[in-house]
Amino acid sequence: MKKSSKIRFWTIRLIAVVLYWAGSFVPGKAQDLHFSQFYNSPLTTNPANTGFMPDADYRLGLDYRNQWASVPVPYKTMSAFGDVQVARNKIYNGWFGAGAVLLNDEAGTGALKSTKVYGSVAYHQILGESNMLSVGFQAGMAQKSINTAKLTFDNMWNGKFFDIQAPSGETFAATSIRYFDLNAGVNYATFPTEESYINFGLSAQHLNRPKESFFDGVATLDSTRYDNRLNRRYTAFFNGSFKLNDKVIVNPQAYISYMQKAVEINGGANMQYNLAEDGAAQLIAGVYYRYKDAVIPMLGLKYKGLTASFTYDATVSKLTPFNQIRGGSEISIIHQGIFNQYNGRNNTKCKMPAF
Repeated sequence: MKKSSKIRFWTIRLIAVVLYWAGSFVPGKAQDLHFSQFYNSPLTTNPANTGFMPDADYRLGLDYRNQWASVPVPYKTMSAFGDVQVARNKIYNGWFGAGAVLLNDEAGTGALKSTKVYGSVAYHQILGESNMLSVGFQAGMAQKSINTAKLTFDNMWNGKFFDIQAPSGETFAATSIRYFDLNAGVNYATFPTEESYINFGLSAQHLNRPKESFFDGVATLDSTRYDNRLNRRYTAFFNGSFKLNDKVIVNPQAYISYMQKAVEINGGANMQYNLAEDGAAQLIAGVYYRYKDAVIPMLGLKYKGLTASFTYDATVSKLTPFNQIRGGSEISIIHQGIFNQYNGRNNTKCKMPAF
């Protein structure tokens, strides 16, 4: 079997395995902030992705998500991030990554607003000529606020309608809270040939289990007390890149996140199609599936170091009768650049497949 045929054969098998894996877990309710384009939000997926750019020195990105716009109160999520490689030529076959990410989210009738700012550091070590191990840490501050004047409670119901002037019967200790948050992750990447790349990663968020509550020592029905500490969130992801020929590169990817019995699973693949002889312009198209929630087609365009991608969540869950499959739109813009094209890259095989 020829080399190109072998790559094509294993690519097809790998895509099938990823899609089967993405559909073999029990789903749960959504948790924490998330993006359908998890592959274009590297620092929120795993801190070990900080500075993980085999073909670039720095990276800047923007993500914007507008979810359930057809429902009376949509959810809007935005992130901005940047990371850079540090000491690439000063450490033998290794380097550090440094970066930061800003997250902002507004959700629900009560105008629940969330703003999070994290700083990230990671270390990347090349093992042999074609493997890489990365470990990363992330620390930051989160602020959440809520407009209680927009909320209604059972005490406000007068038998005909909600009287917003009536006492709510609820006691809020605060309408704005802040807390410190800590995350960590590890990645393993392998570059078997110049035409293939595979990466696995694991991360854990809320390691310190910060308290997140607008109440102060709320009593449960059985008179026990709890402090509303965030449960840890565990995330695993896979991505690969396989060059089939001078025109096509296929990228299968999968993501699974678990938090307090809630599971989110997203998997699929996209294709890069070469539009120019030097690979400077590429068309990107693919489809993903969030298990029992949405089918997510994607379309993008890459020109030199700039990549713009658009996805749309077509709802297939029980919410479909209410939103007529209109789930959420998402836009991602990422720019990658090089300070020095020689920067220690030519002495290893750790390079992404390229046209």
